[in-house]
Amino acid sequence: MNTILRRSALGIAGLAFGAGVVAGPQAFDTTTTPTPTTSADSAVSAGAVQVEKPDMDTLIPHGTQGSQSRIDLGDEQTGNVQAIIEATKKAGMDERAAVVAIATSLQESKLENLGHLGDRNDHDSQGLFQQRPSSGWGTVEQITDPEYSTTAFLKGLKQVEGWQDMPLTKAAQTVQVSAYPFHYAQWETQAADLVAEHWTS
Repeated sequence: MNTILRRSALGIAGLAFGAGVVAGPQAFDTTTTPTPTTSADSAVSAGAVQVEKPDMDTLIPHGTQGSQSRIDLGDEQTGNVQAIIEATKKAGMDERAAVVAIATSLQESKLENLGHLGDRNDHDSQGLFQQRPSSGWGTVEQITDPEYSTTAFLKGLKQVEGWQDMPLTKAAQTVQVSAYPFHYAQWETQAADLVAEHWTS
């Protein structure tokens, strides 16, 4: 089954997660919060220090699971990677959160900001994360905006207790509630490479 056709992101309902964490689109405040300024940020803005790219131990702290997939990205997809990273920073979340978000989008849409696909679509799932307007994620205009859709995904991720200590595929699945929960794992290496490349660019 085409992966973009799966039900996505809490889209099946406003679902109760494991460990007693309850989340749904209605529970997410999709407004962004200021990114904390670190001393490294200040130094960079002053031109004094260049921040090093995040290392793989930070990006893939638990190792990968299963065989890894990789696709070539066009300019639009690369722009969506950068938009996901910027939204992650604005949400005050770290590089690992960006890896989870990008791997999720690779699985859901191959980093393409998809509109409605008619009969080929899973209900009304759209955008980078295949979120559903009918399930409360927002309007079509909102969920096809990369910053909004990323922020909504990250709000869900924040509500997953201990997501930082989970394998990527479990963290992503807890938010997305996919019919194919292990498919996110295959994109972890490419997602980490993309974050390493673009986090400081």
